[in-house]
Amino acid sequence: MTAASQDNDHRPASSAMSGFERCLTLWVLACIAAGIGLGHIAPGVFQAIGRMEVAQVNLPVGLLIWVMVIPMLLKVDFGALGQVRRHWRGIGVTLFVNWAVKPFSMALLAWLFVRHVFDVWLPAEQLDSYVAGLILLAAAPCTAMVFVWSRLTGGDPVFTLSQVALNDVLMVFAFAPIVGLLLGLSAITVPWATLLTSVLLYIVVPVVLAQLWRRALLRRGQAAFDGALARVGPLSIGALLLTLVLLFAFQGRAILQQPLVIAMLAVPILLQVFFNSGLAYWLNRRLGETHAIACPSALIGASNFFELAVAAAISLFGFQSGAALATVVGVLIEVPVMLLVVRLVNRSRGWYERGAARAS
Repeated sequence: MTAASQDNDHRPASSAMSGFERCLTLWVLACIAAGIGLGHIAPGVFQAIGRMEVAQVNLPVGLLIWVMVIPMLLKVDFGALGQVRRHWRGIGVTLFVNWAVKPFSMALLAWLFVRHVFDVWLPAEQLDSYVAGLILLAAAPCTAMVFVWSRLTGGDPVFTLSQVALNDVLMVFAFAPIVGLLLGLSAITVPWATLLTSVLLYIVVPVVLAQLWRRALLRRGQAAFDGALARVGPLSIGALLLTLVLLFAFQGRAILQQPLVIAMLAVPILLQVFFNSGLAYWLNRRLGETHAIACPSALIGASNFFELAVAAAISLFGFQSGAALATVVGVLIEVPVMLLVVRLVNRSRGWYERGAARAS
């Protein structure tokens, strides 16, 4: 098998960005409005949904999270881990930013803005919860949308897939300890049993199911696999939007009372996106990596696995928590902010390549 054909085997089946995905922010805003309205019209229905729990896991949301996450994890080929050595510098930058910088920088920004800069305008009883939600958001590196961002920048598809596969493996072992450490340092009680249950339900089980499904589809041929991805992709986005309707049905009253809360929570998220993507981009340039490697390395450090963050926030703190709202703000700004980052790395390609050439 040639190197080119091996590379094709590791490409995600589809990396194009649909019109629906480009308008994700508008759909999220529509879900906010729909959730707030439905919460006022039929509060009893949503209270009944909120009570459908087993061991602090909300069953309807758990099902929706699986529908969200499993189709995305179908794109991940863990066989791509064998390609990690080809671009070890880019992988090293990715791991450093994703696991040694990103969660800790977000914890610092959350402490600064939630507890100090904006504390007088935020409800005092939710400050800890907002901090927790921002930490959960930053502790989960992007899994699916990074394929889209990489494609839009001409990123190396094999490198993109290998770094996603490696991050998914590390997430199984690192997500709970990092979240637990940062919550503890933030003086927030860590419900370890619920946190570990979230890792099992929303990382381990979906990864296993997705890989079993992936193998079954690939045995039927690449066309069957691509067709299945095309069919289940809309289900994933639909489940996300339905989850947001549920969340805002519970959050509506708090948002109407303090409409600027979303904007205030967006500030630390925006800052960490630009800081982490810029850091990864600059480090790759200093190490002499190619632009096609630096782009996906920077973009995965800027975006988040927000589906996992939303699920964990609901399990740990509940529908009506500030943590759940903080993770949803990440969903709200993901697409427009990441498209801006994509534009910046594309426009700076000449500057990047001059510096990378000198470094190498």
